[in-house]
Amino acid sequence: MHLHLAYPAVLAVLLFCVGLYGVLARRNAILVLMSVELMLNAVNLNLVAFDVWLRDALHAGQALTLFTIAIAAAEIGIGLAIVLAVYRNRGSSAVDELRDTAEGPDDPDGADHAEEPDPAQKSQKAEATA
Repeated sequence: MHLHLAYPAVLAVLLFCVGLYGVLARRNAILVLMSVELMLNAVNLNLVAFDVWLRDALHAGQALTLFTIAIAAAEIGIGLAIVLAVYRNRGSSAVDELRDTAEGPDDPDGADHAEEPDPAQKSQKAEATA
């Protein structure tokens, strides 16, 4: 029996497109990670399908798929740890709110434009706290 390459290729394209939509459209970090996993599974499906179609004696596509699965497992472990840490600190796992960790709340480009207060204000503040 000969494998028709079109069937797994079309399925892989559909899986990849669903994953790409999930990465671009979702705001929840868990759903973004799941979408990345869908995209990796589409790549794995292509690797195995082409390996069978080309009748590779070394099964390089299947071996590369095993490495991809191992990397995906490590990626999801680290990704979930980061998402859990962000959720504990901020109370939300929305991807849009993660931008605030790199940028200041009032500065859209992240540069620090804060001016130093003059010495008179520093002394008044020190006296008020004493």
